[in-house]
Amino acid sequence: MELTTATAAFLAAVRAEYGYSEHTVRAYRRDLSDFTDFATSVGATQLAECDLELMRAWLWDRQQRGLAQSTLARNVATLKSFGGWLETARHVPGNPASRLRTPKAPRALPRVLGDEQIARILARVGRRAAGGDPNAQRDHAVLELLYATALRVSELCGLTPAGLDQRERTVRVLGKGGKERVVPYGGPADRALTVYLRTARPALAAHNVAAQPDPHLFLGAAGTGLTPSAVYRLVAKELEQEPGGGPSGPHTLRHTAATHLLNGGADLRVVQEMLGHSSLASTQVYTHVSTERLAERYRQAHPRA
Repeated sequence: MELTTATAAFLAAVRAEYGYSEHTVRAYRRDLSDFTDFATSVGATQLAECDLELMRAWLWDRQQRGLAQSTLARNVATLKSFGGWLETARHVPGNPASRLRTPKAPRALPRVLGDEQIARILARVGRRAAGGDPNAQRDHAVLELLYATALRVSELCGLTPAGLDQRERTVRVLGKGGKERVVPYGGPADRALTVYLRTARPALAAHNVAAQPDPHLFLGAAGTGLTPSAVYRLVAKELEQEPGGGPSGPHTLRHTAATHLLNGGADLRVVQEMLGHSSLASTQVYTHVSTERLAERYRQAHPRA
């Protein structure tokens, strides 16, 4: 079997059988495309030649190209998943990636907006929405909901009207690994959603030329589901107007919401459930952010700091 044939079969399996998200499938596809290109360049086109040494050589080549440790760690994870599938499908006698080691990436603290910054952003989009433009009203509802719920952008874009319970002020979310959870939101987000659902969404849906209406909660200008890239551009445009460096995508609002919850006294386990983290360790990074913010305020305010 050719290596390219095996990688194509693996990608089909993870999409159809394993229920991985489209984001994960895209990452696997990019990694394995680069891996097979490298293998071809060194004359290894057959699956039988896909061994530990070839994988190590590819990773070393990428390291020499200066790729980040986090990227290399993802590459190792891709190869381990691919190798595990090869073994399970009995294409090879054992997982050729089983002895690969994942480099430890330094854990950087996420960018977190201050209370005043997030208030300014939401006030700006709220003023634009008050003008009656359907796109502006949608943007207002999107940003209010992102900050209120700390959803991942893929989760937000996957929402349907049926998953929204305005009476209880909750959204039903399908997260990573197909896990479902219910997340609450507050009054400002509910008011923005009410305006969007009453006026903006019907106006946007009218632009859809397809035979069937789009089922997603948030629609783009063409009346079809809002894409993660469109949400990224929206958030990035707003963050450009705020001081501070670091990431400028929707994840910044997720980080901000989680940190503000902990600063406000929320229990770590509650925040873990809200974020949809399978491991508490993933949530604990926000305790470090809160501690640093506390130390910064202490230095600014205490006369003997």
